[in-house]
Amino acid sequence: MTATATKKAQAERDSQQKTGCALVTGASRGIGAATAHALAADGWAVGVNFSRDQAGAESMVASIEEAGGRALALGADVSAEAETEQMLSAVCQELGPVLVLVNNAGVTADNLSMRLGDEAWNHVLEVNLTAAFRLTRAVLGPMMRERFGRIVNVSSVVALRANPGQANYAAAKAGLIALTRTVAAEVARRGITVNAVAPGLIETELTREITANGTEGLLGAIPARRPGSPEEVAACIRFLASDQAAYVNGAVLPVDGGMSA
Repeated sequence: MTATATKKAQAERDSQQKTGCALVTGASRGIGAATAHALAADGWAVGVNFSRDQAGAESMVASIEEAGGRALALGADVSAEAETEQMLSAVCQELGPVLVLVNNAGVTADNLSMRLGDEAWNHVLEVNLTAAFRLTRAVLGPMMRERFGRIVNVSSVVALRANPGQANYAAAKAGLIALTRTVAAEVARRGITVNAVAPGLIETELTREITANGTEGLLGAIPARRPGSPEEVAACIRFLASDQAAYVNGAVLPVDGGMSA
C-alpha cells in the first residue's frame, strides 16, 4: 500500500469513527465524568449515564457542550435490563451507534465474607459485572458492522491484590478482567478492542469517606505515596479508546501508583 493510500485509509477510519458515539456509564462524577470529558475532547459525542445524580450528569453535559462538544444525559440503573435497553435506544437515536463503551458504573457493599449477605453479594455483581456484560453484548453488533469498536472496562486494583472485606467487589472486578480478555479474543478480527483499567486509590466521592479517616496506612501501601486523580485514569481510558491503541487488546492496565507491582 502506498503512503497516499495509507493516509486515505486512515482518514476514512477517522471519519467512520466519529459517525458514532461514546457511552460512559456512571459518568456524572469521578472517573466517569473525567472520562466523558476526555472522550469529548477527542471528538466523540458522549452519552453521560447516571443512576441518581441527574444534576451532576446535566452539569457534565453542559460543560462538554460549552467546550464545543456534543453530549446527552441518560438516566438508567445499569443493573436493570429494561432501563439499559431504553438508554441504548435513546443514545443511538440521538447520537448514533455506540462505538466506544466505557463500563465504569460501580457500587460497593463491603463486609467480611462471613457476614456478607446474598443481597449485598448479588447487587454488587449485578452492577459491576452483569451490567457490563449486557452492555457489551448489546454494542458488539453495531461495532462489528462498522468494523470498529473500543470497549474499556473499569476494574480495580482489588482484582489484582487482596483487600479484606471486599469479597463481592473483588469477585466482580476480577470477573470483569476475565470478561475483558475473553471478549477481546472473540472480536479482535473485526477491528474491535476490549481492554480494562484497574485503578487503585483514586480521589473520588466513593473513596473520600475512606481518606477522610486518615490515609497514612493506605498511602504506605502505594509506592507513589499519593492517591491518583480521576483525570489520570481517564487519560489511560482515552488512550485505549484511540486509534493509537488499535493493537492493544485484552490488556489490563493498572493505574495505581505501583500498588499492584
